Amino acid sequence: MTRKYFGTDGIRGTVGQPPITPDFVLRLAHAVGRVLKKTEARPTVLIGKDTRISGYMLESALESGFNSAGVDVVLLGPLPTPGVAYLTRTQRASLGVVISASHNPFPDNGIKFFSAQGAKLSDAWEHAVEAALEEPPVWVESAALGKTRRLDDAAGRYIEFCKSTYANDLTLKGLKIVVDAANGAAYHIAPKVFHELGAEVISIGCTPDGLNINDKVGATHPEALIAAVKAHGADYGIALDGDADRLQLVDPSGRLFNGDEVLYLMVKERLDRGEVVPGAVGTLMTNMAVEVALQALGVEFVRAKVGDRYVLEELERRGWLLGGEGSGHLLALDRHSTGDGLISALQVLQACVRSGKSMAALLADVTLFPQTLINVRLQPGQDWQTHAGFAAATREVTVELADTGRVLIRASGTEPLLRVMVEARDPAVALSSAQRIAQTLALP
Repeated sequence: MTRKYFGTDGIRGTVGQPPITPDFVLRLAHAVGRVLKKTEARPTVLIGKDTRISGYMLESALESGFNSAGVDVVLLGPLPTPGVAYLTRTQRASLGVVISASHNPFPDNGIKFFSAQGAKLSDAWEHAVEAALEEPPVWVESAALGKTRRLDDAAGRYIEFCKSTYANDLTLKGLKIVVDAANGAAYHIAPKVFHELGAEVISIGCTPDGLNINDKVGATHPEALIAAVKAHGADYGIALDGDADRLQLVDPSGRLFNGDEVLYLMVKERLDRGEVVPGAVGTLMTNMAVEVALQALGVEFVRAKVGDRYVLEELERRGWLLGGEGSGHLLALDRHSTGDGLISALQVLQACVRSGKSMAALLADVTLFPQTLINVRLQPGQDWQTHAGFAAATREVTVELADTGRVLIRASGTEPLLRVMVEARDPAVALSSAQRIAQTLALP
C-alpha cells in the first residue's frame, strides 16, 4: 500500500509548499491525535525541533492540532532528533515529534515521529494516520482540549544521557576535539557533552540564526571540519548533521571516516572487550570491504534496504545490537533506541582511548573497495527490468566479480533514473564494469 505523505523518514518538503504548510501540519497533528486516542484516553506528545526559522510556525501548528484532538503537548525547544526519542521514552510520553529536515538546507522542513519506546514507527501506523487525514476533523469539546507546557531542562537531561553512554573509567582529558554541529539542533549540546567528559573543545557550526543550518558546515559538508582540525592541530573532528542523528569523523591528518568504517570499529571494540557480537546490519550500499572484514572476525553481516528504519527493523528481528549506514547513521541498541550521532562518536572515542590507538590503526584491516556509480536516465516507457541486454550484462559482471566485488542496481524513487553501482577491489574494474552495464540501456 503506497503512502501519500510519508517518505522513508517522516514527511518532508519545502516550507510553504504542500505538505509543509501550517494548515496541513495542523490537520496532520489532529489526525495523529485521533489515532493515538483510539488506544489511550489522554495522550501526551513531546515536540522538539531543529534551528530552522520555520520551526516556530510548524511547532505552533502541531500544538494546535494536537490540543484540538484532546492531546497534551510538552515543548522541548531545539533538541537533536535522538534527544526527542530519549525523552519520549523516559517521560513515558505517548509519542515524540521532531520538526526537522535533517541534512537539508533551511528552506526545507519536515515532521517525524517516535513511538513511546523511542523507536521509529511502523508503516502500518503511518497508513493509519494517512487514513485519518482523509476523514473530517472531530474537534473535542472545550473541557477536553489538550494543554501545553514546556520542559525547560530538556537539553540538560539529554546531555547527561549522552555522557552516561561513555565508560565511567575513561576520560577525554588531554584530547583536543573540533565539534561541528551544522548550526543545527545540537549547537548548545554537542560541545558540552565532550567538554564535560574532559576534552578541550573547539566549536564550529554552533551559531544558528534560523537560516544557516547545514550551510557549508556539518556532516554533509565535512570540508569545514577537516580545515578546522588541521588549523587547530586537533586529535579528532566530529561533524553532526542538522538534527544530529548522523556523524562524520576526521583524524589529525584530515582523513574522513564514514559510517561503514565506524560500524566496523564499534563491532571490533565490543569483541576486544570480550563481548559476543553475533551479527551486524548494514544496507545495500554498505561497502563490501566492511562485510569481508566483519566475516573475518566471525561476525555475520546482513544487508537491509537503504534507510536507518530498515536497519533498525532487521536488528530487532534478529535480536542484534549494532548496525548502520555509510551516511553516518549508526545504531547501538544497548545505548539508545535510535541512531544518535553524539553517542556513536562517543563509542568511537571510547574505543580509541581504551586501546590507545588511532582510528586509522583500529581500521588497519579495512580498506574500502572503490565504487563507481552511474546514473542512467531512462526514456519515457523504457522498461529496464525486462531489458535482455541489461540483464545479461549484469549477470556477466556479477559472475566475473565473484567474491572480489558486487553489483547493485537501484531505481530512483523521485526521478526517471536507474543507479548502477559496481564495487570492486580494483577501481578500473569497477569503472569498466559499471560502464558495461549502463551502456546496454543507452539509446542506439
